[in-house]
Amino acid sequence: MKLSQLPKFTLKENPREATTASHRLLLRAGMIRQIGSGIFAYLPVFYRTVRKIENIVRNEMDKAGACELKLPILQPKELWEESGRWTRYTEIDGIMYHMVGRRENELCLAPTAEEMVVDVTRHAVNSYKDLPVNFYQIAEKFRDEIRPRFGLMRGSEFTMKDGYSFDVDEAKMSETYEKMRVAYNEIFKKCGLRFKMVQADSGAIGGSGSAEFMVLANEGEDTILSCDTCDYAANVEKATTLNDTPKSEEKIKKMKVLDTPNVGTMDELEKLTGKPKNQGMKTVLYMVDSRPVAVFIRGDLDINETKFANLFGGNEFIRPMTDKEVRDLTGAEPGSIGPHELNEKIRVYFDKSTQNLVNFLVGANETGKHKDNVNWERDIALPDEFHDLRLVRQGDRCPYCQGKLEESHGIEVGHIFKLGTKYSEAMKCVYKDEKGVEKPCQMGCYGIGITRLAQASVEQNHDEKGIVWPEEIAPFRVHLVALKNEDASVREFADKLYADLEKMGIDTLYDDTAHMAGEKFADADLIGCPIRLTVSPRNLAEHKIEWKMRTEAEAQLLDHETVLARLGA
Repeated sequence: MKLSQLPKFTLKENPREATTASHRLLLRAGMIRQIGSGIFAYLPVFYRTVRKIENIVRNEMDKAGACELKLPILQPKELWEESGRWTRYTEIDGIMYHMVGRRENELCLAPTAEEMVVDVTRHAVNSYKDLPVNFYQIAEKFRDEIRPRFGLMRGSEFTMKDGYSFDVDEAKMSETYEKMRVAYNEIFKKCGLRFKMVQADSGAIGGSGSAEFMVLANEGEDTILSCDTCDYAANVEKATTLNDTPKSEEKIKKMKVLDTPNVGTMDELEKLTGKPKNQGMKTVLYMVDSRPVAVFIRGDLDINETKFANLFGGNEFIRPMTDKEVRDLTGAEPGSIGPHELNEKIRVYFDKSTQNLVNFLVGANETGKHKDNVNWERDIALPDEFHDLRLVRQGDRCPYCQGKLEESHGIEVGHIFKLGTKYSEAMKCVYKDEKGVEKPCQMGCYGIGITRLAQASVEQNHDEKGIVWPEEIAPFRVHLVALKNEDASVREFADKLYADLEKMGIDTLYDDTAHMAGEKFADADLIGCPIRLTVSPRNLAEHKIEWKMRTEAEAQLLDHETVLARLGA
């Protein structure tokens, strides 16, 4: 591609609307242009990277036995009502664009494809002999984000690869899931990225198990906790740890009421009473739909609201109670609430960290009062179950080997799920087994954010000058710069070199414009192709070409034949 064929898309200044390095660089390098909130045009240079990523994904999916199809993005409401997700996506989460057609039929722009692929498959599968089936597509998706941000990371329209498998039983579904796990690892390796596979929460998609693929980046919006001893790694939403509240041998003491005026936090309570936070119980109150719920956790810990939401299947609307709601229900201010003699209308859940507490400190359900030396069974009935509701932090212990959990940051670019029969049962995607018995298909789900992956690569690979593309997905392998190309000899030599590179199949961006040298070099660093070749009058006298790797500070002078030999090696 010759730069003279394109208008100049690069920018000298950082766009004010960009908040991350990758967003700024994609705009400055003329890779994308923002059209509206969360809506972007992919410009010619960047679109080459998108297509290269798509081709890597296609090759690995095809190799793993998946079959590509194309599903409609515009879908009827009835399919989403069958699965039970219309209300969740349009009212509770509110992320789905929906509309009414001229025939008064309700439609949506699909943010995901479970309903549509199940509908296609249920009309094609009748017998166990028709299985397994493994479909995938690369298509546009739409989500009505509350606050689109970070460029392509959280946009209203994006390109995604989504895939779905259908098997006869859980064992076969797990085999397909494992094939997809291997394929995903190959995809991200072949994209030249540093990444980590982590345990993940299934979210609104549902399912019994899932894993995320994270591109490691300092500014990544996802927090990863990984063990310094074994291979355990998990998204903070999913991460677990050992219960580090030891069973105390302390003698049971008499419960007493303490005056705790103007205390609203565990830190303030510790300072006033001298009792460590880890010997107290923190209370957090929520409304789950219209039901009041209290969650209790050790006083030095925090609640993982994703884990809490999963207790209710992810279909309820959950929000913190207002101070007024707390006062109306309990008669006390929020900082004084505890499990002893709590209003029976409030449903209670206890985190595992509270299980071994002895002589612990809790709110007295009276403003400015707390109760100390509260104990299980004597003062509070043991619950039927203690739940894992804890937000795991750096330094906590690995649940498998007791190693130390370390925190890093990443950007989710892929997610694989074991869906089971959630959608096949709801939408009657069934088959008949060898005995003629009708059974629901076991499903898996496999997604990759194509455009998100492209920006994640920039977030991982950049410097103060611009983008540093991995060679595997760089829009061009070579950026050829002709300096003072009004000189006929320079132009002739550079044109011949460009023609030779094209014949060899080397992706080349040829800067044949009349811009000044400094501007050309700045654009080359900003765009970030792996190799820069420079033809200039000074070096042409020696029949030399300047070869410079984007990742290296020093350049080399090579002759024409050596340049072609290196590139062809």
